[in-house]
Amino acid sequence: MEGRILVVDDERDICDILQFNLENEGYIVDVAHSAEEAVEIITDIHRLIILDVMMGGISGFKLAEKLRKSGNSMPIIFLTAKNTENDMLTGFSLGGDDYIAKPFSVKEVLVRVKALLKRSALAAMPPVKPVPTEWSYKSLIIDLQGNRVTIDGNEISLTKKEFEILSLLARTSPNLLTRAEILNNVWGEDEFVLDRTVDVHITRLRKKMGDYGSIIVNRSGFGYYLNIETGV
Repeated sequence: MEGRILVVDDERDICDILQFNLENEGYIVDVAHSAEEAVEIITDIHRLIILDVMMGGISGFKLAEKLRKSGNSMPIIFLTAKNTENDMLTGFSLGGDDYIAKPFSVKEVLVRVKALLKRSALAAMPPVKPVPTEWSYKSLIIDLQGNRVTIDGNEISLTKKEFEILSLLARTSPNLLTRAEILNNVWGEDEFVLDRTVDVHITRLRKKMGDYGSIIVNRSGFGYYLNIETGV
């Protein structure tokens, strides 16, 4: 399990308990016994901070406010003996992500840490690119959802395997696919067919596509790909 966590609490017993249990779960744990010490320790490699609210000197709320104003968006779990609605609202308004009251259950802390780290990791992921529903070149349109191919608005009659080969090449264009990759994707690993089968189907496919058949390019000894630069 990945994740470096910073525990900040002026009660050493609590720090020891949290560090022991978090490290047993596979986390790397650093400990600070004051907000001032935490400022010196905290780095970009920390993924989460468990922060006590009531500490001598700078409070946990003040530290959280300082972090957020500096642009640090690391998830924060506030840990406090105070459990009033106003305290919770204050914590969340300062950029806190969760709030656990003392005395706490270690199991609850572990569950919340895991959930928060997971949410944080998902939020940091790049957006998923939408799956294309159509591939086109000039008047050639491959409808990937409707399973049909048209040229100049006229549908061309393809067999199921021919369409699957063409749509596979379109979805992976301009990358080259080996015959083995085409066989595995179109026929599956359970069917026994020869590499030559791909060549036969592509020959028929090119013929049905007329002039547009030239965009299906064969690199001898490698495989096939769509190249619109060599097309009509």
